[in-house]
Order: sequence, then C-alpha cells, then structure tokens
Amino acid sequence: QVQLVESGGGLVQAGASLRLSCAASGRTFSSYVGAWYRQAPGKEREFVAAISWSSGGANYADFVKGRFTISRDNAKNTVYLQMNSLKPEDTAVYYCGVLVGGRPTYWGQGTQVTVSS
Repeated sequence: QVQLVESGGGLVQAGASLRLSCAASGRTFSSYVGAWYRQAPGKEREFVAAISWSSGGANYADFVKGRFTISRDNAKNTVYLQMNSLKPEDTAVYYCGVLVGGRPTYWGQGTQVTVSS
C-alpha cells in the first residue's frame, strides 16, 4: 500500500517562504518521479514541479521557475518543495504525487498553502 503524507503548509504573508514535505512509503520509488501539483478553488489541478527519484533531474512550471525548488532525500523517501517569494496567487491545496510511466498514479491528501497580500 503506497502512502504519501504531505506536511508544511500554512498561512503566510506575500514574500514569505514555506517548505513542503512529502514522505512516501509502501514500495521502492527509485525508478519513479516525485512531483508536486496544486489546486486553487474553482480551478483544475495543475503541475508545479517534478523530480526524478534516481537522477535528481527536475523540471518546473513556468510560473514557479526561480522561486520554487524541488528536491528529494532518497534515504528518507521524501520529496520537498521549497517555496520562496510566495504570492497570493500561489494560494492552493498542494498535492504530492508519484508518477509511474509519466502519469500521476499515487497522491497524497494535500496540504493547504494560503498567501495573504
């Protein structure tokens, strides 16, 4: 049983930073991709960033480049999302996902990030 548990969300002011964590368990993830998505009220879930568990290679949505950094700790089976210079439009529920064959297959329960202006 794969389980993804996110943490680190909260309420911050614009310009602040947060670090989200996603602890994965239940199988070996070394051949998969860890990712973060987000969903704002009334909007569809959108891709934020992804990282190869094996190589560490990462890619980002254009709207977070230069502000967010995804990383992973293989020993802890954990993926992180460091979010700097947060904006009110970053307010959303952030979901951790594991991609298998390029498709999101496993999801966490989500963590709320609220950025006030």
